[in-house]
Amino acid sequence: MDRYGLIGYPLGHSFSISYFNQKFADEKINAKYENFEIPSIDMLPEILDRNPDLRGLNVTIPYKEKVIPFLDSLSPEARAIGAVNVIRVTHEGSNTILKGYNSDVIGFTQSIEPMIDKKWHKKALILGTGGASKAISYGLKSLGIEPVYVSRYARPGTIQYNMITPEVVKEYNVIVNCTPLGMYPKTEECPDLPYEAMDSHTILYDLIYNPDQTLFMRRGAEYGADVKNGLEMLLLQAFASWEFWHGKEK
Repeated sequence: MDRYGLIGYPLGHSFSISYFNQKFADEKINAKYENFEIPSIDMLPEILDRNPDLRGLNVTIPYKEKVIPFLDSLSPEARAIGAVNVIRVTHEGSNTILKGYNSDVIGFTQSIEPMIDKKWHKKALILGTGGASKAISYGLKSLGIEPVYVSRYARPGTIQYNMITPEVVKEYNVIVNCTPLGMYPKTEECPDLPYEAMDSHTILYDLIYNPDQTLFMRRGAEYGADVKNGLEMLLLQAFASWEFWHGKEK
């Protein structure tokens, strides 16, 4: 039986384990997907040694960047982004070969592209600076949109929340939330933005999918913003993971 899994910490009940095990059951694939909750990325070699039937892994917080030194090679996108969320595991004799990919960028760009009007949407704010936000930045650039990171802290190449005026929101009218603010169970939290400056040309995209509509999305929608959660992105990136594991990458 082939084995696939997710590495991260903490994990809880992840979307991936439900999605893939359902896929295996529906398509009668002799495989199993499981969570590998590891408190340190240094435990990855041990996971591989204990599970010689592993064919692929997904990577989540906080290891999308930390996993890179353990890999033998990277796809061009993963190298450019600097973050990996899919690993293909192959075996050549006694050697285990690990190649890293980024399916977040595929899921995100395919999901947000139908919302974008090149006439109106030229600049974006990315809320957060973690591994997922790097894929979002890469994806936005590929769609011809100029992104800027927003952080709570003063960092090179970022702006802070207190610098986001109504005028900034009018100019940077694509806003992607890559932070956990508003995620269940803390559903009454949201990024501190001038929502009243939003209108029908504003896109709010939230990587969170639980709840279905976050406070970030609700507050923007009150002023006419076009809003979307991260569920479709999640489904699309899971599909791309399967393609990468089976060597069908472009």
